[in-house]
Amino acid sequence: MILEMKVPSPGESITEVEIAAWLVKDGDYVEKDQPIAEVDSDKATLELPAEESGIITLKAEEGDAVKVGSVVCLIDLEGKKPEGNEKTVGSEKASEKKEEKKEEKPVTSSVVEKTYASGAASPAAKKILTEKGISSSEVIGTGKDGRITKEDAVNAVPSMGTPAGGSRSSERTKLSMLRRKVAERLVVVKNETAMLTTFNEVDMKPIFDLRNEYKDAFKEKHNVGLGFMSFFTLAVVRALKLFPDVNSMLDGDYKILHDFVDISIAVSGPKGLMVPVIRNAENLSFRGVENEVKRLALRARDGQITVDEMTGGTFTITNGGVFGSMLSTPILNPPQSGILGMHNIVERPVAVKGEVVIRPIMFVALSYDHRVIDGRESVGFLVAVKEALENPVEILMDNNPKKALEL
Repeated sequence: MILEMKVPSPGESITEVEIAAWLVKDGDYVEKDQPIAEVDSDKATLELPAEESGIITLKAEEGDAVKVGSVVCLIDLEGKKPEGNEKTVGSEKASEKKEEKKEEKPVTSSVVEKTYASGAASPAAKKILTEKGISSSEVIGTGKDGRITKEDAVNAVPSMGTPAGGSRSSERTKLSMLRRKVAERLVVVKNETAMLTTFNEVDMKPIFDLRNEYKDAFKEKHNVGLGFMSFFTLAVVRALKLFPDVNSMLDGDYKILHDFVDISIAVSGPKGLMVPVIRNAENLSFRGVENEVKRLALRARDGQITVDEMTGGTFTITNGGVFGSMLSTPILNPPQSGILGMHNIVERPVAVKGEVVIRPIMFVALSYDHRVIDGRESVGFLVAVKEALENPVEILMDNNPKKALEL
């Protein structure tokens, strides 16, 4: 019996996916629920599991765009599992094809360059080439055994750019469907929003002091680290309550105001940047935020994040500081109207009560859609975030750190 495996729907509004990579070869024996392919949609990369056990026949190539519901492979349910390390005929053929492809590499420009004659230059020719700044390896000699003559040196023309003996080959690869969609959305943001960015700086010493005092007990009690993200998330939740326009979005001629806070957090995954959502962050404690951040980051890292987990969100927090960024202008995550950018923490001299002291300072940036958010709201929002981060015990913990951290 032959089973036709069709592309399942990854989520609403998705009608097409792309075969990012086959995890098995044509003719392989596959087990039920074994991942057999990675498929890209315009929102995420998902694994496609085998529906039954048997010998698989692939019906699509890597890079092919296929409609949801179309057949991508066949599974022969009567196919027998090979014993030991034996391979099926199909898998051996696929392996042979791969070996053939490896051998049939195109000739690159670096290979062509090495076909030039390697004969030595005569003393006169060598002097002329040195004056011209030309390497003898760039000149085809017309003398005996490829020897470079004086005439060859006189007629030699310097190549464009600095001569080098390294490889100059290039590789052309197609962007994944997810990356193409990200690119499309970024262009839309630049073209269809009135995006502005406002900046501020935060003295992180109070948070450093709190983490140094409580991080060990927090980790022991909750089995999760006390990071910066919980402080920033709760500071953002408070600021959004004070300035609700920053938690809104445009829909044609209408503005949609939300009475909940779903925070999108930018995390790095194997397929690039992903933005899963922390739902109802206004109801979460420090422990709740840290647990969600850890859960979503692990799922993104392992390629298990789902479309639903990345859908929605009313405001985004992105942390370029983990990569060493000092300052940037984060780009909006449509249809949201605001995004907060965190950056690296650097010890800087600052004035405190008339004295110059060294403090750990982070620059923060708020990009916002000026069609929805005015300067007063944007600046006020960022100031509110700064106030909460510089006074966390009073503003975020109600003057009771142990209770707030559930210790």
